[in-house]
Amino acid sequence: MRTFDFAPLYRSTIGFDHLTSLLDAVSQREQTQPAYPPYNIELLDKDQYRITMAVAGFVDQEIEIQSERQTLTVKGKKGGDDKERNYLHQGIAGRNFERVFQLADHVKVTGATLANGLLNIDLVREIPEAMKPRQILVNGKAPQLIETKAQDAA
Repeated sequence: MRTFDFAPLYRSTIGFDHLTSLLDAVSQREQTQPAYPPYNIELLDKDQYRITMAVAGFVDQEIEIQSERQTLTVKGKKGGDDKERNYLHQGIAGRNFERVFQLADHVKVTGATLANGLLNIDLVREIPEAMKPRQILVNGKAPQLIETKAQDAA
């Protein structure tokens, strides 16, 4: 049951046509993307986010992070192990991976750190001044506040 009816959206919005294709792409990617490595997405502050991925056994030279348009791609490629190992049990996955995240408009990667087997990717949403709300003047005049009777009595 993964079908959505976007008819109400089309009746009340303008310019959100790309939303349906974005939702379809995300749902298909989520179905095909493997569960490794596990990750968390945190909201640190109003416009600050952090993705934390468990990448035990990887070093920073084996991880590639790429941000292009509204897509963040994290790849891990294990280097060749010089030693031949004879595992009795291998529970730590050291396999290659690729994880893709869709980013919203104006979300940028600000940094990444790898410590104790956890990869932290910090993101921030920076809305340009032209996109922020602004006051529109009617007939070139600023709107005047209407005082209430309670203020007049005081």
